[in-house]
Amino acid sequence: MEQQELRVHSFESFGSVDGPGIRFIVFLQGCQMRCAYCHNPDTWNQHGGEIWTPAAILDRAERYRSYWGEKGGITVSGGEALLQASAVAALFEQAHMRGINTCLDSSGFRLPPANTEEANATGKLADDIERLLSVTDMVLLDIKHIDPVRHKALTGQDNAGIIALARRLSELGIRTWIRHVLVPGYTDDETSLRALNSFLRTLENIERIEILPYHTMGIYKWQKLGIPYRLEGVEPPTHHAVLEAERILHEGVVFLSSNNP
Repeated sequence: MEQQELRVHSFESFGSVDGPGIRFIVFLQGCQMRCAYCHNPDTWNQHGGEIWTPAAILDRAERYRSYWGEKGGITVSGGEALLQASAVAALFEQAHMRGINTCLDSSGFRLPPANTEEANATGKLADDIERLLSVTDMVLLDIKHIDPVRHKALTGQDNAGIIALARRLSELGIRTWIRHVLVPGYTDDETSLRALNSFLRTLENIERIEILPYHTMGIYKWQKLGIPYRLEGVEPPTHHAVLEAERILHEGVVFLSSNNP
């Protein structure tokens, strides 16, 4: 049995917002994006964290299995899990052997040619990502911005690979929750929201769309790391702005479940 190791930033035993039910969350170390509003810049360093085997992670997770109910399981988040796709695939394969539901929480980004170039040429992603998706029960996909130029200004990276991943998830029929962080002055204009909505309407696997209001709770981490915070002075969106963004993004989208708006 493959025992690839993972670089882990931290764990959360009773996650209630990162997938259905109660979930054991594995936060991995390393991310190639530099989102201006990131609340976990301490996960950026790809060489940090603790080394864990899939078996050791699952042994720890199963201590809390009695709390998961029928819908719970494990969620792998970041940093960015796609940087360790092969090892996460090994983790999810072993999780399925133990009857554990698997969820991937991802920004969808990894530097090319690992997914972007290959996806554009073949419609499929890199082999390790395809392997990971084959054992992923659901995905939480955070789309930062639909416009490639504004996406790069906001995150430091292009969004072509993210769009390719979203299309592949739809093609494979993997249940997906779309997440979008609403940042006043950056991601909340009606033109951008309607463009994102137009893309989401082409997908056939969306179970939920979530608007995540921008917050400033992670600024102290930037200060601790000595990194200038680019969104100084930006306030969280109003409740009305969040509701309006939800209305626009949900418009015309066909959801997998009738229980979703």
